[in-house]
Amino acid sequence: MSPKSGRPWRTAAVLAPVAVAAAHIAPAATWLPGVRLPLFPRLAGLGGGRHIALTFDDGPDPESTPHFLDALDELGVRATFFLLGEHMVRHSAMVRETARRGHELAVHGWTHERPWRPAPARDAEQITRTVRALRDISGHRPHWYRPPYGILTSGRWLAARRAGLRPVLWSAWGRDWTADATPASVRARIAADLRGGGTVLLHDSDRLAAPGCWRAALGALPGLVRDCREAGLSVGPLRDHGLTPQG
Repeated sequence: MSPKSGRPWRTAAVLAPVAVAAAHIAPAATWLPGVRLPLFPRLAGLGGGRHIALTFDDGPDPESTPHFLDALDELGVRATFFLLGEHMVRHSAMVRETARRGHELAVHGWTHERPWRPAPARDAEQITRTVRALRDISGHRPHWYRPPYGILTSGRWLAARRAGLRPVLWSAWGRDWTADATPASVRARIAADLRGGGTVLLHDSDRLAAPGCWRAALGALPGLVRDCREAGLSVGPLRDHGLTPQG
């Protein structure tokens, strides 16, 4: 074989890993609102026009989650909680209490890792493991999946779909995980992006964020719900949002 004839094979060997990595991470572009909202509205959680889906990530947390459950009871609102598997098995009583109070349970993954390297087998194992743990602890089969950090890769998407889950991100968030977040800042940030049919992202835990930041989200809840109701919008979980679990 001449040197020239070997060049295509060497080029292919170099480009193949690049192509695999690109295919892996390309769906993560949906993290950007400018991509997600106009091009993938269902992934952004856009549902029924007069309904707001209220969602929480990163629990369960025995220190903070009970405060959210009490506040939601007082407001007469149910929400969807995206749970981490490693926390579920440590705090199974909190998972059952969340379900007992009428809230919807969904999958946030087993851990809260960033998925920069392709690992489809790991993605499938972790999502399946989380689905099984949630079902065994609560008796409920989950329908929704939100990847940690909102980073949806091809491996995570495929693993979720094979597990019978529909990926859902959000259309409005409160940036409530930051050290300088306040109830007023969280409420204002959500209000800037909130429209009928939107999905709101908040967090009921500070394990992966600034210590104590969950209090900003908690403090914003009454005003947020009041804003929605004054605008003629109902607030509830994703199951009431007009999205089909496997659509």
